[in-house]
Amino acid sequence: MSFRTTPVSIRVPASSANLGPGFDALGLALTLHDDLTAEVTAGGLEIIVAGEGSGGVPLDAEHLVVEAMLATFDLLGERPAGLRLTCTNQIPHGRGLGSSAAAIVGGIALARALVVGADDRFDDRAAFQLAVDLEGHPDNVAAAMFGGLTIAWIDGASAEVHRLTSTVDVTVFVPPMAVSTVQARGLLPETVPHVDAAVNAGRAALLVAALTGAPERLVAATEDRIHQSYRADAMPGSYKLLQQLRVEGIPTIISGAGPTVLSFAHGIADRTPQGWTSHELAIDSQGVRPA
Repeated sequence: MSFRTTPVSIRVPASSANLGPGFDALGLALTLHDDLTAEVTAGGLEIIVAGEGSGGVPLDAEHLVVEAMLATFDLLGERPAGLRLTCTNQIPHGRGLGSSAAAIVGGIALARALVVGADDRFDDRAAFQLAVDLEGHPDNVAAAMFGGLTIAWIDGASAEVHRLTSTVDVTVFVPPMAVSTVQARGLLPETVPHVDAAVNAGRAALLVAALTGAPERLVAATEDRIHQSYRADAMPGSYKLLQQLRVEGIPTIISGAGPTVLSFAHGIADRTPQGWTSHELAIDSQGVRPA
């Protein structure tokens, strides 16, 4: 196996999972990106991080991009002697915008790009399977890898994805505090009422239609009964903003496990709470790609 002697660079998008009723299945890639560059060196590991996560992420082999790169190298059969990684991050950490998925997908893409002929031995399907294995669930990594609107699921041990095209406008409201996915998942009940599960199944189906050609249905389509309200105590400001915007008729959800609030609309930045930031975004149709 041979490695490229020049640096490689990739761009990987943020993502929003669940989208309200599509719990652990639906994902949407967004035009907020991390830019990553890696090169093989004679030895050692050097990591430079600018932007989001700077000063807070490990600068050793526990860095999530590096973990994903090493897992990919192992599957390909050999690790390089050394690595230099530079990350310029725009995706907030711990906010429900897929920063972990972006790191994993980005690391896999970097490793594939550094190995000559890797795509012939480790195709997109294998890369997606590895990303899901590392992340633990498929929704964010599907969107980050393939772009657009994705429906992802696990069939036995196999990760599967179906990609659709969506062109809706998105505004995200990002609070200053983080909420861990583990903490947010810990607030969910073991079971939910049958009526709530039935409503969510119908709304998830409607949401796919709304995002791919019937945006007038988005308010109804984004109703959720199985996860957002259970997490309200962990992110009261987010849940309050969610309710306020929905009362105004603006289709709004908690992004992923939160606490970011996502609305399918532009021109509403004036609703940004004090101390929060907001971004008007579009759908990233490409997913991870060379920078």
